[in-house]
Amino acid sequence: MPKISQRGIDMPSSPIRKLTPLANEAKARGVKVYHLNIGQPDLPTPQKALDALKTVDRKVLEYSPSQGFLSLREKLQRYYRKFRIELSVNDIIVTSGGSEAVLFAFLACLNPGDEIIVPEPAYANYMAFAVSAGAVIKTVTSTIDTGFSLPPVEKFEELITERTKAILICNPNNPTGYLYSRAEMNQIRDLVMKYDLYLFSDEVYREFIYTGSPYISALNLDGIENNVVLVDSVSKRYSECGIRIGALVTRNADVRRAVMKFCQARLSPPLLGQIVAEESIEGTEEYAADIYEEYVERRKYLVDGLNRIDGVYSPIPMGAFYTVAKLPVDDADKFCEWCLSDFSYEGETVMMAPASGFYSTPGMGRDQVRIAYVLKKEDLQRALFILEKALEAYNKK
Repeated sequence: MPKISQRGIDMPSSPIRKLTPLANEAKARGVKVYHLNIGQPDLPTPQKALDALKTVDRKVLEYSPSQGFLSLREKLQRYYRKFRIELSVNDIIVTSGGSEAVLFAFLACLNPGDEIIVPEPAYANYMAFAVSAGAVIKTVTSTIDTGFSLPPVEKFEELITERTKAILICNPNNPTGYLYSRAEMNQIRDLVMKYDLYLFSDEVYREFIYTGSPYISALNLDGIENNVVLVDSVSKRYSECGIRIGALVTRNADVRRAVMKFCQARLSPPLLGQIVAEESIEGTEEYAADIYEEYVERRKYLVDGLNRIDGVYSPIPMGAFYTVAKLPVDDADKFCEWCLSDFSYEGETVMMAPASGFYSTPGMGRDQVRIAYVLKKEDLQRALFILEKALEAYNKK
């Protein structure tokens, strides 16, 4: 039998989805599963966007331009202006989700063997895209004790070699919900300038910031205008994960030309997705305000509830809709599996993402889970109750 590639062997499994078979088996047994494992909002997509999909008036569902429709990019240009980000419409390339934007950024900017420094815990698929591009992730570890603040600059510099080509951040952060301060962003900028690195900045959660601290976009850092590649997506802010529309944004013309070659090779971003996204960007201000308030309430309810459970600790996330919580277990991977395979309380259980999958350093995050507060408060209340019961039962085994 032919062997699969080394790349296929090295590709990590998703900590978010790897327990899905166990969840499906639990459901087949009649157990209700509360999904706290994945950032799939339960809030409705804007009606304006759904109406656009229902009233598509085309005789042919054609290829779109490889860089995306001009009309969509013009709306994105106006959208970014609200955050004091001034761009040319040509600085924006529409991608098949934020995931493709990350992958194309890696493919366009990095050679096989080049290294990217990433604060961990980090979104697990960054590792998968690095494997796809032949790049190497090097991590600096942030800790739950400091609320996952940026590690000291010295920790970054210890990792920098002639193979280091980029720093990658997610701001606000998935999985921790941390928001980088102006001082931290300036420290990153100084490193990027000093060593002439790329700065890949995933900012898909900018709409979900819950503190008085400002959102500082990497595109607004002085002196590194040609170093920054921003990753964006409409999935979370409009509850449109399935339309697969994102964006790669950069002022670096050389990067854009390289990215466009990959865009042309995959032909075009989704036609129907672009139609829906375009209708979502403008005229949905009331929708955005409502879902923001809903996430504020969910965050408070979840974090307060977690910290009331004996032995559980969660810092207060400042953005996005995730938190990393420390549990009183020796192995969160085994605990999360057990919750689905061996436990239920009154016919219900919870599904969480083991945090070890968001770390590259072996042994890190073994007593932690990532929890997404994308369920309504009544479901969060029940999920917290069941989690408490699960911990009690697990620690009595």
